[in-house]
Amino acid sequence: MRDELTTLSKQLKRAFDPYFDAPIEAWIQFAQLCEFVSFKKNEIIKHAGETERFGYFILKGSGGVFLWKENNYVCLDIMLENNFFGDYMSLISRQNSPLETIAIEDSEMLKISSKNISQLKQTGMGQLIFLISAESSFVEKQQQQIDLLLKTAEERYFELLEKHPELIRRIPQKFIASYLGITTQSLSRIRKGK
Repeated sequence: MRDELTTLSKQLKRAFDPYFDAPIEAWIQFAQLCEFVSFKKNEIIKHAGETERFGYFILKGSGGVFLWKENNYVCLDIMLENNFFGDYMSLISRQNSPLETIAIEDSEMLKISSKNISQLKQTGMGQLIFLISAESSFVEKQQQQIDLLLKTAEERYFELLEKHPELIRRIPQKFIASYLGITTQSLSRIRKGK
């Protein structure tokens, strides 16, 4: 158990180090408050209209955040291994949200309750980790919105391909297209033209 905790803590640290080099002790404390969970491909983790009670860290697999609109899912976010994942709007506000989280592939994750998150936030290092996490998430979402407004679909696709080629290989085309803000037919045309 101790070896598993050390391994998980190191994985959490490696994932977060590009944003902030927190000491391993902070990640050991974090990992001790988590629970291991697994999900099947296409399993709904949190239903639309419910309140998110957990945050997740993806150890293996992938997850997506979706909004049901006009009889289709709109993909707002896609996350792979070594990323935090969930309906953060609902988790932070502690209110229901229209967002749904789904395991896109068979997945293994660490789950941490909102109660344990609050407990971590009582420590100075925990406050810093969650602040930096919120800031980096905000910047990424703002950049995504800017890209949707200023870049062509082709530019967004090739940028995604360059930065995250594993997404293109592993995630269904319909989710990639939705995430890029285009139809699957448009994505097919872009891919054939490359």
